[in-house]
Amino acid sequence: MEIIEVLGFFGAFVIGIVLGLIGGGGSILTVPVLVYMLYEDPVVATAYSLFVVGTASLVGAFQNMQKGLVGIKTAVVFSIPAFIAVYATRKYVVPALPESLFSISGVEITKDMGIMLFFALIMLLASYSMIKERKIKTTNEKVSYNFPLIIAEGIVVGILTGIVGAGGGFLIIPALVLLAKLPMKKAVATSLLIIAVKSLIGFLGDVQNLDIDWTFLSLFTGLSVIGIFVGVWLNKFIDGKKLKKGFGWFVLVMGLYIVFKEFTH
Repeated sequence: MEIIEVLGFFGAFVIGIVLGLIGGGGSILTVPVLVYMLYEDPVVATAYSLFVVGTASLVGAFQNMQKGLVGIKTAVVFSIPAFIAVYATRKYVVPALPESLFSISGVEITKDMGIMLFFALIMLLASYSMIKERKIKTTNEKVSYNFPLIIAEGIVVGILTGIVGAGGGFLIIPALVLLAKLPMKKAVATSLLIIAVKSLIGFLGDVQNLDIDWTFLSLFTGLSVIGIFVGVWLNKFIDGKKLKKGFGWFVLVMGLYIVFKEFTH
């Protein structure tokens, strides 16, 4: 096994630690690790990422359920349009994309390149969300549902998740606070359950289209889950919120690196 591949599996462990420390964000590193360090095809990498993200989020969701922090009804209302969108995207949209999408100034944008560039855009948006640290005002109002907006947001998040294989927590959490009036702590906990459900159901769309290397995927996912428990333990000594901004800058650099890498490949 090459050193870069060893580092790739170590990256799976680090992804889990980040998830355990700051409650999100780490999953956005899954696709770059799989593509650039473990040499997976971008379409396969986004599929594997859904499984890794879904499993890791499920572990976190169960931990939060034991603490009574997960709003089950809210998760169901948000998840239904999201998992329908992500399943349809993985089952029908991604396989239907042509191998050559379009050309810019003589540069051909292939399907694989397009997925990675779109993923880089999501990374840049996520990094902005982490660096900016927007303060969302919460109220003590009773939980209520703006159904049209929740359905629209769920569909958008589902499509994005389906294309890039990331959880989309940076979009889900503000939606839960603003559209369902959830307190921030409960919104973060509930988002993990939503991410788990839509990611794993989205992955089912890939099982029907791709040959899954279950041995590799189980090892990578297992390392991430171990990392989560380590991250939760480290959280007792390190303030995850203070790390979030620094991690946001790292994600920003990674997003720019992907753009550079794809255009110079």
